[in-house]
Amino acid sequence: VQVVESGGGLVQAGGSLRLSCTASGNIFSISGMGWYRQAPGKQRELVAGITRGGSTNYADSVKGRFTISRDNAKNTVYLQMNTLKPEDTAIYYCNVIGTVITTAFSRGPAFDSWGQGTQVTVSS
Repeated sequence: VQVVESGGGLVQAGGSLRLSCTASGNIFSISGMGWYRQAPGKQRELVAGITRGGSTNYADSVKGRFTISRDNAKNTVYLQMNTLKPEDTAIYYCNVIGTVITTAFSRGPAFDSWGQGTQVTVSS
């Protein structure tokens, strides 16, 4: 399963960015999708997650500013980031959890895949 992120970049404080992440490959179903971030010298942390049914959770630091959503038909998750702050600067990673499809077109083993990351830089 391949996971590819896009949408990062440089933005001024107060601005907005929208990240996208698409999973592809031998996918039977996707359960959880989420965004994590890692700033220099810090541990990777969960930013937001969403279940197949649409339940969401957010880090306290982004509540009210970031919105996660997904398109199940496209195996894609989005992160709309508004009112960005310099402390949001980090590499953002997409994580996808699900099961693969077997040659018999049935449910196979679980997978837990990560994207390569996309840089988000917020200038003050």
